[in-house]
Amino acid sequence: MTQPEIRGDTRGIELFPQFRQEIYDMYRQELAGLTDEQLDFTSDRWGWSEWSIRFNLSHVASGDFRWLLQRWGENLFTDGLPEIDDWEGIIDSPYDRRLDETKYWDVDSIFGVMRKSLDFVCSILEAETVDSMRSKELRSSVSGQLHWLEAHPSGVREDPNDPPWGYIDLEATFRHRYFEYMTHLYNIQRLKKAQGLEVAVDVPEVGYHALPSWDRSEP
Repeated sequence: MTQPEIRGDTRGIELFPQFRQEIYDMYRQELAGLTDEQLDFTSDRWGWSEWSIRFNLSHVASGDFRWLLQRWGENLFTDGLPEIDDWEGIIDSPYDRRLDETKYWDVDSIFGVMRKSLDFVCSILEAETVDSMRSKELRSSVSGQLHWLEAHPSGVREDPNDPPWGYIDLEATFRHRYFEYMTHLYNIQRLKKAQGLEVAVDVPEVGYHALPSWDRSEP
């Protein structure tokens, strides 16, 4: 990520401008023209190929809402959670960290949720500053999340008195969401390559998939 000059009063959206349009456009370009067969391709050859392109898209489209409302909600919205359309289908879906597939299966419907989620992220980033984001922490399990500690330069720490648990601040949460978007886009590109398809965009080498410990296997 290209960082602006960081001051305490720098608005969050200036720190993470990718949420405005860049992320959405990258995913739209990468998935343009894919058939249902290509979207639903999976393989047991690699760990990253167990989820299809459609599943990766559904996962990231729901992730912002799950993090910012389900996890951060009471901290960010002390007067009550904002209403969103279809809480059950987006946040409390019966599917593993994805949208309810009975409601959001075709790509356009999933992209509709992604657009809403990115707009929601931007509304929070417009209201936050660097100082305010760094002052807010969420207690979270860091068990099995070593990549958080490796990839984030700040904002994630273990609780020395309770090692399975730790803390992530709001700035690192938005950084985590950006890293998630880029890593799953990287996985989508590997799924395309496994089918002999050309990739469409350049995914920056940032975040989780850039770690030396990450599974970087290619088709």
